[in-house]
Amino acid sequence: MRRTVRILLVVVALGGLLFLFILPGRTLLAQRSAMSAAERRLQVLDAENAALAKKAQQLQSPAYVEQIARSRYGLVRPGEQAYGILPATAPTSSTAIPPSGG
Repeated sequence: MRRTVRILLVVVALGGLLFLFILPGRTLLAQRSAMSAAERRLQVLDAENAALAKKAQQLQSPAYVEQIARSRYGLVRPGEQAYGILPATAPTSSTAIPPSGG
């Protein structure tokens, strides 16, 4: 009977140690992993934010806006003439396709 009580006490003590140390340790490791992932995402978002702030600063410049209007949309100032260069036409071949012999 005493042996059974001792074994039961050891099992309860090991179970208590498990709940006190191992399970919170796993939670701590999971939280550290989540925190490092969040820090990496924050770095990426900070870099994107800096790039967007730079782009917003550039868009405050009338010269930059004019450059975009000319290059992307083909706009010209009043009194200017726009010229477009068409791509070369592909050479056409006049050879006939031989009929399939069947």
